[in-house]
Amino acid sequence: MSTIEPEFFMRRALDLARTVWGTTHPNPMVGAVLVEEGKIVGQGATSPDGGPHAERLALLDRGKKPRAGATLYVTMEPCSTEGRTGACTDAIIASGLKHVVVGTIDPNPVHAGRGLKKLQAAGIEVTCGILEADCCDLNLIFNHWITTGSPLLAAKTATTLDGRIACRTGDSRWITGEVSRADVMKWRRLFPAIAVGAGTLMHDNPRLTSRIEGADEWCPVRFVFDGLLRTVNDKTLPSVYSDEFRDRTIVVTTSHGGMGYVRKLRDLGIEVWVLPSDSHRVMLPDFRKKCAENGITGVYFEGGSDLLSLLLRDAQIDYMFSYRAPMMFGDDRAKPMMKGLRTEKLANAVRLTDARHAVLGDDMLTRGRVVYPEKLVVDETVFGLR
Repeated sequence: MSTIEPEFFMRRALDLARTVWGTTHPNPMVGAVLVEEGKIVGQGATSPDGGPHAERLALLDRGKKPRAGATLYVTMEPCSTEGRTGACTDAIIASGLKHVVVGTIDPNPVHAGRGLKKLQAAGIEVTCGILEADCCDLNLIFNHWITTGSPLLAAKTATTLDGRIACRTGDSRWITGEVSRADVMKWRRLFPAIAVGAGTLMHDNPRLTSRIEGADEWCPVRFVFDGLLRTVNDKTLPSVYSDEFRDRTIVVTTSHGGMGYVRKLRDLGIEVWVLPSDSHRVMLPDFRKKCAENGITGVYFEGGSDLLSLLLRDAQIDYMFSYRAPMMFGDDRAKPMMKGLRTEKLANAVRLTDARHAVLGDDMLTRGRVVYPEKLVVDETVFGLR
């Protein structure tokens, strides 16, 4: 078998997996294609939680047992535990298949490699690692959740080439172009939750939904970080407190916000998380823990600068999406993307690993996992600590 053929069919399996984008949490998105004599005869993608997995659906799509010499291509190692849908390895063995091509091993440390060994023990030839990086990248949220038990906290920024998110006057619409903004909608659809700070909510009054052409508007869980509940003290409340998705809004605050405002929000049908804090700032590790307790596997932070800076200061950003437009302000009073660290040497820089780059119209997206230096030095004057 040439290397071209496995990659061709694995790309088709990846395309299938993307058709269930954001619908399978807490499970991964997986695609599978069944191939006989160079032709696809069955295909499937993971159903929502509790439904059949991609491998079973591809075999069912065939309608009968595969012919001799058939090959199953699947983006992630088939599961080997019974669960609610039965082990996919059992279905593959029962089908009589003799060759399975896998994109990436299951990242779950309890299951990693078990499915492959089970197939091999049944006399099935297994080829692993075809388009491995792409297959891993497909499930950023699941991979982090299953290996850490903690949600993936991702930060999104849209900046000029000199790292500014708004002019000194606050003018910021729009720095990036339509193609970038459409891409943001795609990532909003993937993440179970989206988050903004009080300042962004009051300044922009965002809807915080995913609006993709040809698809129904989708609303993830919408977190508003508001330690003093400033967003409630307005005559006109933000739309996330009054629209048809308000039951998807959660305000994250502290006891410094005032229980009267908490009651007002709850009377409106808004959930409120009051987290312990010595100041008006929400303690981000406590927020992360609360998300894990509630089964929220990933949060997409869209700002503003103060909230993202706090995330960076506390080393709480796991993943970064950085959109850059081909413009510059050249103004030191323009709003920076982030602030608050004293990075005096390159060795102390925060970096991205497994970085991916995409051209989106005139803009560029760089995204990757965040790697922190051994020690972050905080500029205490920025955060009012000194």
